Amino acid sequence: MMKKIYNFCGLVIALFFISGCAGTPQPMPVDRGASRETVNLYRNMLKLQQEGLMFGHQDDLAYGVGWVYEDGRSDVKDVCGDYPAVYGWELGHLELGVPYSLDSVHFDKIRELIRITYQRGGINTISWHLRNPLTGGTAWDVSSAAVVKSVLPGGEKHDFYLGYLDKLADFLKSLKNDQGTGIPVIFRPYHEHTGSWFWWGRNLCSAEEYKSLWRMTVEYLRDTRDLHHLLYAYSTDRFSTEEEYLERYPGDDIIDMLAFDLYDRGPGFPETLKSCAQTVSRLAAERGKIAAVSEAGGPIATQPEWWTASLLEPLRSVPLSYVLVWRNPSRGASHAPFGPHLGNPSADDFVKFYNDPHTLFQKDITGRKVYE
Repeated sequence: MMKKIYNFCGLVIALFFISGCAGTPQPMPVDRGASRETVNLYRNMLKLQQEGLMFGHQDDLAYGVGWVYEDGRSDVKDVCGDYPAVYGWELGHLELGVPYSLDSVHFDKIRELIRITYQRGGINTISWHLRNPLTGGTAWDVSSAAVVKSVLPGGEKHDFYLGYLDKLADFLKSLKNDQGTGIPVIFRPYHEHTGSWFWWGRNLCSAEEYKSLWRMTVEYLRDTRDLHHLLYAYSTDRFSTEEEYLERYPGDDIIDMLAFDLYDRGPGFPETLKSCAQTVSRLAAERGKIAAVSEAGGPIATQPEWWTASLLEPLRSVPLSYVLVWRNPSRGASHAPFGPHLGNPSADDFVKFYNDPHTLFQKDITGRKVYE
């Protein structure tokens, strides 16, 4: 029996989606050739965001504070006894043809863990901090404002960039279930573009170039490489207005999810989080899209009630699919852990966050069979 008790309004909306109305089309992802399981995932995520907020964690099964590659282990599970509902994975360096990601996780391991997540009924989302195709630098190399233009059709790096997309497509095609069909994943490239710290950022390309980059990518993966198990997520950094959020939006016909990233950098975070979430949730509802907080994190070592006070309360009244916090590096990273872990001052508060009726974890969605 699930530990959550859903509110009446959310249940009514969920039943509406399940039963449908005569002559009313069911929600569909933007890829009209999407696999049955991908369509089901899309529809079930729309239902679930009316019932509660799923919790996600980056690289949750791969490593944590003081450990790497321990089968079945999770820092989240260590603290609350349950796994996240959503699992984030990073494919940066895949384009280089090397065996492991920029976060030192082997791609074979990521493939294995995506499969494990799928088998237990969890949801996988993929980000891609790909290297600068013009300069050869990292994703954070913003030394040239010509990168996006160079990879578009007719650009000097267009063919080279298609090689990047081919390596990505090969990996995505390798994500298979026992029946040999593709495991559905949420693909979230070119994120935080409202900032200018990645080569695809606001000050590094025009709005039209950014939109063209998105369209070229989706059309190549979907039409040229025949990938039909992807949901596509548009994800900004923090923003102030609806106009700013939509300035570089590539179009309803190629986006399945509207999302944003927001880290707690100081005073005003809860208010900004709520404001951005309300805007994104409303825009997503108007377009029939999923809404999410695609990256988040805060000073959990110094704010022991961060989970309930700073993260949950601002989001409680906003229909969102999930909130995903960034990774817990095992060692040597430039940032502290963003997820819960044993010994952290916020661990007890995370248990309260877990037990709150509004939050959804692995046990809450396993019985929902999101792919069926």
